[in-house]
Amino acid sequence: MPSLNAQTKHPVTITLNDGTRTGHASPRMLLSDFLRHELGAHGTKVGCEHGVCGACTIRLDGVAARACLTLAVQADGRRVDTVEGLAPDGRMTTLQDAFNRHHALQCGFCTAGILMSLSDYLERVPKPTETELRDMLSGHLCRCTGYAGIVRAVMDVTGQASGNADAKDASGRKEPGHV
Repeated sequence: MPSLNAQTKHPVTITLNDGTRTGHASPRMLLSDFLRHELGAHGTKVGCEHGVCGACTIRLDGVAARACLTLAVQADGRRVDTVEGLAPDGRMTTLQDAFNRHHALQCGFCTAGILMSLSDYLERVPKPTETELRDMLSGHLCRCTGYAGIVRAVMDVTGQASGNADAKDASGRKEPGHV
């Protein structure tokens, strides 16, 4: 059996957002780096490189996965969906539109990973409770939003919006209990 040189690049062919793409990767190259540097899919962000922050979340064969914990060669022959594939015709999805309406993003760094996780999660759990949703979101680190807008956006998309998410008292401040 020939030994693999860690520096030798190997062809890796994936179905990326409905199109077949081929690039070259060393055996140790992470899928996140392969997507960004070899294939130009820059929507996949690299945050912690330890699978903790969730910024690199993609869908691998339809299931949410951390691209920083997956080697590019492990994706050879498989389907990889990134945030760029959520709206291939250039029109925002219902979830993306709700993120916009509910101010669910600020700097946007974590947004792609959260959208990818939510696209997988909402297929499996179409009407999550707020507690279930917050539990799922705990796998993502967002320093800007406080998650309130994200929760409102998802509850809106699932038809479970409370209607008073933006309730304010007479002074214009949010009423207690309304995040």
